Amino acid sequence: MSEKVVLAYSGGLDTSVILKWLLDKGYEVVAYMADVGQEEDFEAARKKALDIGAAKVYVEDLKNEFVTDFIFPAIRANAVYEGKYLLGTSLARPLIAKRQVEIARKEGTTIVAHGATGKGNDQVRFEMSYYVLMPDVKIISLWKDEGFLSRFRGRTDMINFANEKGIPVPVTADKPYSMDDNLMHISYEAGVLENPRYEPQKDMFRKTTDPVEAPDTPEEIMIEFQQGNPVLVRNLSDKTEKKGALELFQYFNVLAGKHGIGRVDMVENRFVGMKSRGVYETPGGTILMQAHLDIEGLTMDREVKLLRDSLIPKYAQLIYFGFWYSPEMEVLRALMDKAQEHVSGKVYLKLYKGNVIIQGRESEESLYDEKTASMDIHGGYDQKDAIGFIRLNALRLRASAKRLK
Repeated sequence: MSEKVVLAYSGGLDTSVILKWLLDKGYEVVAYMADVGQEEDFEAARKKALDIGAAKVYVEDLKNEFVTDFIFPAIRANAVYEGKYLLGTSLARPLIAKRQVEIARKEGTTIVAHGATGKGNDQVRFEMSYYVLMPDVKIISLWKDEGFLSRFRGRTDMINFANEKGIPVPVTADKPYSMDDNLMHISYEAGVLENPRYEPQKDMFRKTTDPVEAPDTPEEIMIEFQQGNPVLVRNLSDKTEKKGALELFQYFNVLAGKHGIGRVDMVENRFVGMKSRGVYETPGGTILMQAHLDIEGLTMDREVKLLRDSLIPKYAQLIYFGFWYSPEMEVLRALMDKAQEHVSGKVYLKLYKGNVIIQGRESEESLYDEKTASMDIHGGYDQKDAIGFIRLNALRLRASAKRLK
């Protein structure tokens, strides 16, 4: 009896070849496609997998779970990797792996496969998730398999194999880079982008308008947060309102894309040790991140914020490296969520030619006291108290200064 394997399948050249390769090796293959918001003809991909020989094809709609359980926690934590990357691909992988393991259990197997390469981060993100969610898992990662690597040295070998096996291959010209698309972002890397000096061409971008060509009229919106999560957006320009996590996030993508918001071009440090160049479009996530940072300034205690901010780099690194399902991540998530208890209120923003411009904010949880902060009235603050406050803080500085004389 053939062993059954659940393959994370995209419908593209690589995973189609992998599907056929596994079949030729005697496996019964169940193909699994995760809908995390990418532009994809899922029915065409389903048919293709069945035509190649898949025993069954799962197409799973994970968009809402992606927003509520992965994107929003990252926004609540202000998770940014190396100061720029909002972690779109990194956040999707543990969710995709989670559902893949669930399907494997349903299908009565402990064997899973993926098409991530041995040079990138995704192999780690998938496989670390598999090991936690199914400790007795058997992983087939063909881009680390000697036989597979000797057979396929490049894209030409894979196209030739596909033609030999009757696997449909698009006749369109190859893109000079690779892409990964989901609700949070679209990433571009490899190919011509491997030259860090190369400027991406205008026709590469899919989610955002060129800021130069964005509307000349700014658009004003209001975002309402409750405990760090967006719960409402109101377009103050055309009165549109959206609620519900998925609907909200999709609308943020539309607004930000229209105004050319969310483009990032960077050289980053992969977990495996090499540097790589990535170009990203994260439209809705960029709006949300800026608004969330702003409402925190009004509502979060200074020392809580300082402590939480010191942990953001580690939190982002854990996501990027593939440790979403880890004990340390559980602890950090609990702390991040605790820090968000009072992060509620409204932020008013203007969207204009690639920029998110904060116009104001208000909250019933505000720690800001206008009378105390005012330069025009005393407001219950005795300025003479600052004399002793400054002297006490200067005590150790004065002692150090005297020692140097």
